[in-house]
Amino acid sequence: QVQLVESGGGLVQPGGSLRLSCGASGRTDSVYAMGWFRQAPGKEREFVAGISRSGVPRYYADSVRGRFTVSRDNANLVYLQMDSLKPEDTAVYNCAAAVITFYGSSRYADSTKYDYWGQGTQVTVSS
Repeated sequence: QVQLVESGGGLVQPGGSLRLSCGASGRTDSVYAMGWFRQAPGKEREFVAGISRSGVPRYYADSVRGRFTVSRDNANLVYLQMDSLKPEDTAVYNCAAAVITFYGSSRYADSTKYDYWGQGTQVTVSS
């Protein structure tokens, strides 16, 4: 089993920045691909960013490319640096982990391919 815990969410003004963290514990030797997803009220969960175990490659949703950066310290810690935040970025952000290596952006973006999920952290962008 793997446990994921997100942190770093909060309230920020438009144009501001936040850095989310996702810490993994338990059988982290089995964690390979990791991803960030978000879900806004009344909307479906959507892919935000994904990263391999080695840190490369990385994939982003079109809506966040150029503003968000996903990075990985090791198998246990993944970050999502969010800059130039917009009100439409408001959502609950979840990190997810998979026990296999993904190949291609479509696999990273498919939430059904992940095995473990964190509880989520709220990000609110508002003036």
